[in-house]
Amino acid sequence: MTADNNNAIQSQGLYVWQADNLLTATAALDGHWQLSTKEKDTALANQDIKVTSNRIATDTRTIKTGDIFLAISGDNFDGHDYINVAASQGAVAAIVSRPILTSIPQLVVSDARLALGQLAAYRRQQHQDLTVIAITGSSGKTTCKEMLGSIFGRLAPTLITRGNLNNDLGVPMMLLELSDHHRYAILELGANHIGEIAYTTEIVRPDVACILNIGTAHLGEFGSREGICQTKAEIFHTLSDEQYAIVPDKDDFTNQLRRIAETYATHVIGFGHTDVSASHLNIKPEGSTFKLHIGTKVHDINLPLVGEHNINNALAAAACAHALNINIDDIVTGLENARPAKGRLVSQMLGMHRLIDDTYNANPHSVRAAAKVLAAQTGTQVMVLGDIAELGDAAVSEHQSLGRVIADTGIDVLLCVGEYADYSVVGAQEVSGIHAQAFDDKDSLLQYLQPYLQAKQAQPCTVLFKGSRSMKMETLIDALVKE
Repeated sequence: MTADNNNAIQSQGLYVWQADNLLTATAALDGHWQLSTKEKDTALANQDIKVTSNRIATDTRTIKTGDIFLAISGDNFDGHDYINVAASQGAVAAIVSRPILTSIPQLVVSDARLALGQLAAYRRQQHQDLTVIAITGSSGKTTCKEMLGSIFGRLAPTLITRGNLNNDLGVPMMLLELSDHHRYAILELGANHIGEIAYTTEIVRPDVACILNIGTAHLGEFGSREGICQTKAEIFHTLSDEQYAIVPDKDDFTNQLRRIAETYATHVIGFGHTDVSASHLNIKPEGSTFKLHIGTKVHDINLPLVGEHNINNALAAAACAHALNINIDDIVTGLENARPAKGRLVSQMLGMHRLIDDTYNANPHSVRAAAKVLAAQTGTQVMVLGDIAELGDAAVSEHQSLGRVIADTGIDVLLCVGEYADYSVVGAQEVSGIHAQAFDDKDSLLQYLQPYLQAKQAQPCTVLFKGSRSMKMETLIDALVKE
């Protein structure tokens, strides 16, 4: 890459990766440059390597000319098999765990997966003007992230976690997208194993760390809600006295979370009852109105996201913004302009019927919240529920309990599909007044639902679709709309 191109990259605020800072970033992994071709397999001195790039990519399908390819290996793939593909598509170098025969320079490290984290951590450390908000919780992370993006995106360039890039690979990938223009980063941290949040928190080094709630997502991995609490609380471990911990006031684990937070941070802000709260709640089918209380300041809010649980998400977002001294007017404007993410309680009309897409993912906490949203809707209320994954030994009891809880909301119909559908129906049938039915697969459920809705032309229905990502419940909505 020429000097002119290098200057162009810098003028765009893009970070410039070169041989020397790549070595510095991966020093803990014994990084060294090597060239491997048919003729030679040679370790190279730093001054012999001429690499200049503004982008590190892990997927050859997205490689562009001038990129650096990072060869990550997984259970079913090995990025090293694609290094020559990356080179043919214009990659100028590769980061590898073992050198292969190729024409481009290779930065050899002891573990390429860890190198991704080291590179992201280095990039974050170089951006001294960046303020990072990190959020975690069993549910609500994506919605709260969108709310925070709506608040901060109006104020300054803001990097926001895209899609579900919230694990030990996704988080560093997002940080590598930082430009020098960014002033804020809103990062979602998820976990499906112990230590994952500790790892990603060390990389992102948040200025504000927020826990939304402690539910039962990934219960099979963590064994208990106490285990989930300890894992989520890892987000506080890098905080200093100048930084902020945000904790929920109305959670079963409020006291534990506050106690852990206070061991790391002097500043602990509670949302839901103490420092940031809501009053005069008016829950409507299309959204909510309430009064936002931040300290002694009070402001009316018209929140365009449905469900009482989204008021709690809004309070968490407001608490994070308040920690950074954002004016309450800016907080209100951001919240009132927030929009739901795809698959997060997004509604559309099918004739006179309303379909609510809440299929992005599911855990018991979010299913209960979705049932409350449905119960507040008009017409015949139908919940279409797919299996909730990753509950381990608690799967049967959790699905049966969910059936009871859903029926208790007073909705009219519960249609379940999946391995645990029968258990949800058994739970629902313990409560009188609901029609509950299980189906072996989505095709048979669809064959029931299509004529059911056609027969209800005189009586509008609201149908809410929910299930774990593995169930792909959105395909039912697609089929109904196409029909």
